[in-house]
Amino acid sequence: MSVARRRFIQGTAVATGAALLPTVPAYAADPVAIEADGITLVGRSDGSVLVQDGAGADRILLNHFMIKDSAFGQQRTFGGTPARITLPDGRPAIQVTYTMASGVSGVTVHGTFDVTPHKAHMKWEVSGSSTLTPAGFMFSRTVYEATAAESYEALTVWERDARGGIPYEVNSGGAYVETWAGSKGFFCLSSTNPASTNATWVHSPGTSTDASTAVTEADLVLGDLRPRGAGALAAKRPLGVEVWTDQPFNLYKAAGQTMTLRAQVVNGSAAARAVTLTWWARDFGGKKIACGTLSKNLAAGAAWNASFPLTSPSQNIVFTEVEAVSGNDKALARTNLSVLPEFAYKAGKESMFGLANYPWLLKPGKDAVLGLVRTLGIKWIRIAYAGAPGIDTATLDANGIGHNVELSGIPVGGSPEQIAAWADTNVAKALDAGAAYFEVSNEVNQPWMSGRGADAYVRDGLRQVTTRLDAAGSRMKVMNAGLGGMDYVWTKNFHDAGGWDLIDAFAFHPGRGNFTPDFAPPPEEWTQGSSGSYWNFLGALRKANQVLEEYGGDKELWLTEAYAPTRPNAWWSDTYRHAAENTLLTLALAKSEKVRAVNWYQLHDSTIHHPQEADPANPEYHYGLMNRDTSAKPSLLAFATAARVLDEAEFVRHLSFADQDIKGLLFTTPGGPVSIIWSRKDGYILNSEHGEDPWYASPEPWIDTWTTKTTVVAHSETVNGRVRELNCIGQERSLKASNGRVTLTLDGAPRVYYGLAANPDWK
Repeated sequence: MSVARRRFIQGTAVATGAALLPTVPAYAADPVAIEADGITLVGRSDGSVLVQDGAGADRILLNHFMIKDSAFGQQRTFGGTPARITLPDGRPAIQVTYTMASGVSGVTVHGTFDVTPHKAHMKWEVSGSSTLTPAGFMFSRTVYEATAAESYEALTVWERDARGGIPYEVNSGGAYVETWAGSKGFFCLSSTNPASTNATWVHSPGTSTDASTAVTEADLVLGDLRPRGAGALAAKRPLGVEVWTDQPFNLYKAAGQTMTLRAQVVNGSAAARAVTLTWWARDFGGKKIACGTLSKNLAAGAAWNASFPLTSPSQNIVFTEVEAVSGNDKALARTNLSVLPEFAYKAGKESMFGLANYPWLLKPGKDAVLGLVRTLGIKWIRIAYAGAPGIDTATLDANGIGHNVELSGIPVGGSPEQIAAWADTNVAKALDAGAAYFEVSNEVNQPWMSGRGADAYVRDGLRQVTTRLDAAGSRMKVMNAGLGGMDYVWTKNFHDAGGWDLIDAFAFHPGRGNFTPDFAPPPEEWTQGSSGSYWNFLGALRKANQVLEEYGGDKELWLTEAYAPTRPNAWWSDTYRHAAENTLLTLALAKSEKVRAVNWYQLHDSTIHHPQEADPANPEYHYGLMNRDTSAKPSLLAFATAARVLDEAEFVRHLSFADQDIKGLLFTTPGGPVSIIWSRKDGYILNSEHGEDPWYASPEPWIDTWTTKTTVVAHSETVNGRVRELNCIGQERSLKASNGRVTLTLDGAPRVYYGLAANPDWK
């Protein structure tokens, strides 16, 4: 191939010691080549390795390797010599002995490259230094004639716990995806940080094998594959499965649409095998709305694409699973499809509905994420400023979405120069963003309820901000650092240090464990620890309002983080079904307790430092309204239900039925009274049958675990008309009123009622 046909990915050095790569010289006269089905490697005289696909097209050039060493710094190879070798299993391979700079005395780098169908395995061995830093190793690549920019995909695998419970995803490395017409390439690594990868270098951490040697390994898979199929081939897993739809967030807008669930099954073994594929789809009530079984013989390394059409129901969520089985080997994947009609929200910036973490991932794109934010009725973004990930402030402004900043890193106890530099920089950032509120840092009240550091926070952080905002003539409102839990001990010290008079809004994060949101133990009974009752919702809100009344100043109350975590098979977290119920009730209780705004933490499962990687052991990873793959949890529909029901609602009172276990909230809206009613016959403790172990077998999300159903007669607004009932995800059914009364069947799940009287609990 001529140089004119090549498209080189350009890039700059990542650190001292790395330079722009030189122009690739012409082919060697006698190249060293090896091949397998769908792939050929050509070792060239300059030490580079050319990758060709099954049609002989040049796809990628593997150029150089870069080491990191605490003594030598970052040092890359400069050419090398290829040779054909034989591996212990008898297969041929290419070995490259690289040339290092003269200043890296004694360090050697060897690369070994072999092929199997559709895959190249790459191994670089670095030896000769006792000060190697393998975490910083990298390799370079040049991609020819790509039709799209390189992208990164976290690789995941679904697993089942032998003890039971629900399946969950685990991390299986990451892949950098190259795209050509009709084909793709996947650089698969067991560990990599995309933030450390650029257009020239791929971050490829090594592993120490002895005191002076480290090895990096990676795989390059070619084919018309999905990322997790490529990952299965790279890892030599017998089977791999991935499921998806072509609809953003798998979210549909109306009933009667065709929803196509797609699946790819890959045979990652070295031999052909017969594979059976089984799939099913269930709705929120547990009804199996579709299922099927298919069989196919798959060659080694081959992929099988299947699709399953479903008809969208009215507002609902559809849970799906695809499982591939061959002999004793199994692989599965899950995703959710959901239906949520659009809604015309009217509250504007008077709305209390917001997001705590910027909607930063922007997958599948900014417009899609913005559309979802609007569909959910979100009117506040906690963190938005120039350079922050997520939707830019101009776009938020254009769409009527308010935005704030939360900026941390206060150099408490630092020098005057350090403190001033922090305040100058961050106040300027907030002013430039046009933030409505500045939340000055985050959860500085650790250890919880110790009261430590409140005075220093006021001195070195909060007062520095307010002084500069006043000097700038800004009308920006100021919040304290959102507290972890309702820490009234720290708040008293904060008040005594003069902080109370510096804020316009009081912010805290009412974390919650395996308690219903309306669990409200008195503060004197709160217990500490990772599973303590300190982490309750309604009791914390009531204590916050008591503090607001005691200290005065007409401060707003903000919940800058609220959540319903869904860590699977862990009793301290909600089940997926309880999370939806608790999302609705959390937001309704917040409205009843005069909360100005609730910023939900967060839009989807992930962590900002490892986007879309599975992290099942990290509780905060599971705080999203959506799953890692950005499909909806039931919680997302529950959030939308709350935002729609409470859009223009005003709280009236708590309902008081004759049965003291029946709870309720009454709101007034432009369309008439709205009641939210539930029962506590089964108590306030969730997953109460758990043992001492943190593990707990979570039920599937379509399983209703409330055992006690209670009938209650309520006063209807109409004598003999209809009463509308909505469950937590907004599904509606109609109830018949008779003689001004209607019978409700209640349990621990809150339900919304339209058409009850303004005194539904009349005696």
